[in-house]
Amino acid sequence: MNHTTGGNEEKLRRGLQPRHIMLMAMAGMIGTGIFKGSGDTLNIAGPSVVIAYLICGLILFIVMGALAELAIAYPGLNLQHLIRKAFGFRSSIIIGWLYWINWMIVIIVEILAAGSFLNYWFPLPLWLLSAFCGLFIIGINLFQVNYYGEFEFWFAGIKIFAIIAFIILGFLILFGIIPTPIQPLKNLFGYGGLFPNGAAGVIEALLVVIFSYGGSELIGMTVTEAKDVEKTLPRVIKSVVSRVILFYILPISIICGMMPWNQVSATRSSPFIQVFEAAGIPGAPHIMNFILLTAVLSAANSGIYATTRTLFTMAERGEAPAFAHKLTRRGVPIGGLALTTFFLIIGVILAYIAKEQVINQLMSIPGFTISIVWMAICAAELKLRPTYSRLPFFRVIGFPYVTMAGLLALFAIFISFVMNKANLTGTITCFVIIGTLITISFFITGEKKSVKE
Repeated sequence: MNHTTGGNEEKLRRGLQPRHIMLMAMAGMIGTGIFKGSGDTLNIAGPSVVIAYLICGLILFIVMGALAELAIAYPGLNLQHLIRKAFGFRSSIIIGWLYWINWMIVIIVEILAAGSFLNYWFPLPLWLLSAFCGLFIIGINLFQVNYYGEFEFWFAGIKIFAIIAFIILGFLILFGIIPTPIQPLKNLFGYGGLFPNGAAGVIEALLVVIFSYGGSELIGMTVTEAKDVEKTLPRVIKSVVSRVILFYILPISIICGMMPWNQVSATRSSPFIQVFEAAGIPGAPHIMNFILLTAVLSAANSGIYATTRTLFTMAERGEAPAFAHKLTRRGVPIGGLALTTFFLIIGVILAYIAKEQVINQLMSIPGFTISIVWMAICAAELKLRPTYSRLPFFRVIGFPYVTMAGLLALFAIFISFVMNKANLTGTITCFVIIGTLITISFFITGEKKSVKE
């Protein structure tokens, strides 16, 4: 179904280069989850949290492989289109809106985190600083997509460079090249060993880690605006997966070696700042705070890109309000951007009312929703592989066993989250959201024609 404004067919502009897509996907995954959430995972599992990051890294590789295969088998279809093709109209609505809600929560968390980092220098109210950050990111997303991609390329590049610098500096400290009072072996083994909270700690940390890795499926959103997708996508996915695992596992290992895991505060500053304070390096906290600010703004930037494109696609199929399909002359989905801005304002109001409490509550939801989206991707590949007209040149090795293993692992993590009493508030909230979306899906008619290959 074509939607037109003034006689011109509304289409998203194709202007993203491979380097843009790679950095954007990495930007979605490297944000509050690693710079702030690593404090939570260390508190839960201790040094064994590295195993949780490895397990989720393997799951991520399976999910991304499945998504790449589907995108090449059905060129032009993004993530939500693929879910619709596999499971029908209603499932597409549920997953599409669930994905949008997930990203909205993540964006709000990132914007609030950005405000808290600005508060390190400016003693102003959190809500005011967060509102400023939100306006800044909304302004960026009003640019034409190729300018947006270029900005995000450099924006994300700063934090990736920072992690590399942190890894190098960390190794220099751990191996004694830079003299400090730090005792790496004692920090790793002297406070309950590698598994201070047993296997249960590793399992409990898995959902937080999945939240940290969430954003990789952003590639499914960028496919429709990429050039030469068949050549670009496989290379981008392989690069993103390998590098993101590297950027998580090495920094976490360095943090574990630089200070005792049980002295890392999950509520104070980022563990990245805490280790520099422990090492006694002057000026490092200010430099790292700037990097953290850049990191969360970059993640929020990618999140707004994802939410607006999701709404545009849903409106195109009659699954979202028609205004979400409106584009500017530059090809920017202004309708979806307006709705996203509205919910960002709600997030700022919550920050004014509840301050830090709202961040903690919101952080419990994205891991839940991302695990559902990832399960849907794996299930879609299992369902659609037999229907391919021909096998794509890029496909998951060991199908269907590898995909099934990823799906079962995600389901097990999902169940462990639900069964944990500590997650009761997040569990209830998520089930209410899903129940509401299922109910709403019965009242949306939209365009129920099947998605064409």
